[in-house]
Amino acid sequence: MNERILGVLGGMGPLASAHFMVRLTELTPAARDQEHIRAVLWSDPTIPDRSSHRLANGADPLPALLRGLSGLKAAGCGAVAIPCNTAHGWYEEMLAAGLPILHIVDASAVELRKAQPAGTVGVMGTAATLAMRLYQDRLETRGWRVIVPGDEVMRTLVMPAISLVKAGRVAEAFAPLAEAARGLVRRGAGAVVLGCTEIPLGMKAGPAGEIGVPLIDTIDALALAAIAWARGEDAAA
Repeated sequence: MNERILGVLGGMGPLASAHFMVRLTELTPAARDQEHIRAVLWSDPTIPDRSSHRLANGADPLPALLRGLSGLKAAGCGAVAIPCNTAHGWYEEMLAAGLPILHIVDASAVELRKAQPAGTVGVMGTAATLAMRLYQDRLETRGWRVIVPGDEVMRTLVMPAISLVKAGRVAEAFAPLAEAARGLVRRGAGAVVLGCTEIPLGMKAGPAGEIGVPLIDTIDALALAAIAWARGEDAAA
């Protein structure tokens, strides 16, 4: 039996965290219960909104994030996955809790490398994720050219779609997300990174294959990185 215990700091939002746990299970190569990964989910939907803090001086989520990490450490977890892209804006501060954290952007870069080894890639995410350049900086240092939706597309398509998923209206989120993704493809993107864990849920609610380029699901990418960690494998991009 695998002795490594994975911590999952979730609740941002709850549906994305639940879907991460499903994908962690589905993607693990296992033939019986005992071959799956031991994991502890700390799902705290009361964590203050990450975007509101970064963009509008809302409540600071860091104390709640650190509280969750402390709980996971006390539960015996050896590393943590955080199925929320924007929360990684506090990555360095969260490392101070004393647990390794699997970085969702690095995990996504591994999967992106398989689908689009070089060239131009699009990134969709929350306005805060893009403003913090969480993807742009890390992907550009690996050699990709990164493009993101414009302000009008973010305001009218991407952010409303993310809100729809958080409100449980997942099917309604597909059309605006698909339109935003097609806009990135028209601008030259050879792949699109779904850099908010609500976005893959919305894209899966419709015929995402019609976008015409690989879509990098950051939930799946993080789950695969967590599986690699649990099995003692190197998943570096």
